[in-house]
Amino acid sequence: MLLVLLPSVEVISRLFGTTGIVASPVLVQHFTLWIGFSGAILASRRNKLLSLSNTPLFNNENRLFWLNIFQKITTIVIVLFLSIGAWDLVKIEMDYPINIAPFIPRWTALLIMPIGFLAIAIHMIHNSYSHFNDKAILFVIVYLVMILIANDFLQESSLFMYFSIALLLFSLYKGAPIFAGLGGLAMLFFWRDWTPLSAISAETYRIVVSPTLPTIPLFTLSGYLLAESNASERLVRLFRRSFGWIPGGTPIVLVLVCGFFTALTGGSGVTILALGGLLMPVLIKEGYSKNFSLGFITVAGSLGLLFPPSLPLIIYGVTAGISIKSIFLGGIIPGLIRVGMIGGWAIWQGKVQSISREKFNFKKIISAINESKWEAIIPIMILFGIFGGYTTLVETASLVTIYVFIVEVFIYKDLKWKNIKRIILDCSTLIGGVLIILGVAMGLTSYLVDAQIPLRLLEWAKTAISSKLIFLLMLNIFLLAVGCMMDIFSAIIIVVPLITPLGLYFGIDPVHLAIIFIANLELGFLTPPVGMNLFLSSYRFNKPMPIIYKSTLPFFIVMLISVIVITYLPILSIWPGK
Repeated sequence: MLLVLLPSVEVISRLFGTTGIVASPVLVQHFTLWIGFSGAILASRRNKLLSLSNTPLFNNENRLFWLNIFQKITTIVIVLFLSIGAWDLVKIEMDYPINIAPFIPRWTALLIMPIGFLAIAIHMIHNSYSHFNDKAILFVIVYLVMILIANDFLQESSLFMYFSIALLLFSLYKGAPIFAGLGGLAMLFFWRDWTPLSAISAETYRIVVSPTLPTIPLFTLSGYLLAESNASERLVRLFRRSFGWIPGGTPIVLVLVCGFFTALTGGSGVTILALGGLLMPVLIKEGYSKNFSLGFITVAGSLGLLFPPSLPLIIYGVTAGISIKSIFLGGIIPGLIRVGMIGGWAIWQGKVQSISREKFNFKKIISAINESKWEAIIPIMILFGIFGGYTTLVETASLVTIYVFIVEVFIYKDLKWKNIKRIILDCSTLIGGVLIILGVAMGLTSYLVDAQIPLRLLEWAKTAISSKLIFLLMLNIFLLAVGCMMDIFSAIIIVVPLITPLGLYFGIDPVHLAIIFIANLELGFLTPPVGMNLFLSSYRFNKPMPIIYKSTLPFFIVMLISVIVITYLPILSIWPGK
């Protein structure tokens, strides 16, 4: 609640020419840390921490299977060592206290990290098995493994390092949370170099309390409130009546609706899961084939990531140290091109499948505008807040969240108070899963930077790559592989520091590089065999993967063409600076 209200209080205070709450921005940043870890605890309790598998590793088995226990032990040991490292950081802060606000030392804010990791480990043990005896056996084995690892003789063993990495990767394959995999790699590398594990927690703290990161929980909550209300139905009616007379008008409508929700929630998966059940029947009712409809919904879920206030764009700006407003501006034209190309394919399919069109009716359009006017102006509010210069990004997110809450609860009355608790829990689960990934991934990135991996990569590129065009081609291939194997948030934190010096060397504008990155990862979500949107669509619509591959192939080709256009025409991304 305070995270939502404090930035808005700052705006109101400026309007009346008074000072706001002392240290309000710093408090908001640290509230993000608490919300992130609290959400991660909740996600672990509900067994919904983000993973690369549809089947969670900690799925409450009825009996102890020794083939599965090694992955569980690996994950729990990692989380417990992360907790110990975080506690070491807290003790350092207690010895040398710094206040983040009057009478509030920083170590009190940092306490949530060791507590959070410990609580996550406890939930993992509890969720592993139904019977207490099996849980007790798991706990004892975890304890013995931690004692064994604490001995120094393993620290210099290359064989132990390679075995641990292999076991870690296998655990990820079997459904271990992504954050545990990234944190485990960081922990192994730091441990091997005799660097205290508190270094990981220090980097986690640094990224999570960055000034713009509070926009993630704020905009995500706005998106959840809209997705759980009837806003999507009102917006579909508005756009259908406005564009339904165009051949392929309904798919264009759904592209706009999906793009709007994806930009707000920051995740294409949220759009597919939350809106897929509503939008699929709309397409089939219009007469579109099931294959087209399935592929279209799968693709449309990721089309909003290039538009403000896309959370991946915000995180990219924070990671690369680039103006977020510049990235927002740089993504508008490439985003419109991508939407236009998908819309063009939909128009062509509308003709091929002989889809009947809705007649243009001005009165119905006015009626739909009047019905959805409170929600239709939200994109304008966001753009005005971001680019108008009157509010910061965090303040804009706060005002939009309060506005959406008032509109959906008090004006449209779609949401009841009993719904709000469930929405906040679902939103917190997602936010916690994302922020904890960002935090531990930053620890791994810190090691890569300390080990001079970016510089070594740059030296290799200077000798192996002869031109800018070849570099861009290799970059596209590399990012497609990254996009289909990693979630977008950890990919940004880990990969961006590696490619940034390469981009500078080959003369690629930083904003253009950002748009290339996000556009490629959008396509990576659709890249067989392991693109994340493919799995989510299979889960949501209960379809086997071969059918998902077949239905998305035409859209994949269209999206690939758009990636080529965005990559090799930099003026599309850097026009604001020209």
